[in-house]
Amino acid sequence: MAPLVDASAASLHRFVADHVEPGSTAITDGWMGYHGLTKLGYFHDRRSRRAARARGDDPTKLLPAVHRVASLSKRRLLGTHQGSVDAAHMVGYLNEFVFRFNRRTSRSRGMVFYRVLQLAVVHAPVRYDDLIASRRPRAVTSVPPRKRGRPPSLERPPARRPWRSIGHSSG
Repeated sequence: MAPLVDASAASLHRFVADHVEPGSTAITDGWMGYHGLTKLGYFHDRRSRRAARARGDDPTKLLPAVHRVASLSKRRLLGTHQGSVDAAHMVGYLNEFVFRFNRRTSRSRGMVFYRVLQLAVVHAPVRYDDLIASRRPRAVTSVPPRKRGRPPSLERPPARRPWRSIGHSSG
């Protein structure tokens, strides 16, 4: 999985060329952006929901795994990250999703942590500069509040409570 700028033919063709072995069969939906994959050296199996309905087939059975993965990845982003997703880290979010998805039915789930440690030892170290989106420091520094008390967002005019001022006196 990888984030794409748009769903244009140029973006989709670049993605397929980078991730799919030439000569493979690319099974896609009816999106027009996939046209031209045969010119790039792929066999193109186009599966249209409209054509499936016209034949009397069940259109939900054409690409069930693709739609499941797409909906699960959206649910993970909305659920785990509460919709607070930074575009600069989207590749990392998708890589984590793929890692977890590929191991969801593993019989040795206790080995997942062992495999992560194994990958961490074999992998080259990751530097802080590689993790941040920009090397420029933030221009805005935090300013301490000038006065103590409630923050300005909590300051409200007094509530209108006429029953408190009707001549009741305690005494």
